[in-house]
Amino acid sequence: MTNGVTTPRAGRRSRDPQARRDALAAATIEIVAEVGIGRTTHRAVAARAGLPLGATTYYFPTLDALIAAALQKAADDQEADLQVWADHLRDAPDLAEALVGLVDDYMSDRRRARIEFELCLAAARDTALRPLAQDWLQGLHALLAPHVGDEAADNISALLDGTMLHLLVTGAPLNASALTAAIRTLAA
Repeated sequence: MTNGVTTPRAGRRSRDPQARRDALAAATIEIVAEVGIGRTTHRAVAARAGLPLGATTYYFPTLDALIAAALQKAADDQEADLQVWADHLRDAPDLAEALVGLVDDYMSDRRRARIEFELCLAAARDTALRPLAQDWLQGLHALLAPHVGDEAADNISALLDGTMLHLLVTGAPLNASALTAAIRTLAA
């Protein structure tokens, strides 16, 4: 107690159920980025979140439920990012150059990109996770379609997803001029 005000103990996490769920989802994302979904455990997530193991199984009784919460959080973050992309593309004089700039910015945080691809792969294996991943993947198409039409939006989305995956796997830098030319070809 300080000046008559009770303060929580340092390092102690709130017992607020939503705060705990959010902390567990965020910790799951971090663990997935480091070791992949196959090696993600309730124990590792609890340790990362600074919560007792029982909290993970209380809020997320199965590992699938924990992964689904992480995927939902990642999808929510991705939706916010896509809104930023939409705002940027709306005012862009050159769609291809703007997209390449956005991809370059996105890939500057390869850890986050790796998380999103890892969670997407989990959705490919687990039908319960698919609706979240499909919403997430369709966001880029919906963003591009008004600019280039449905077919070109499909092709450009696939190109960008493939490019980002290639960059994650190889660690290579983005070849901005080649990607710009490919987007222009697909948009034509």
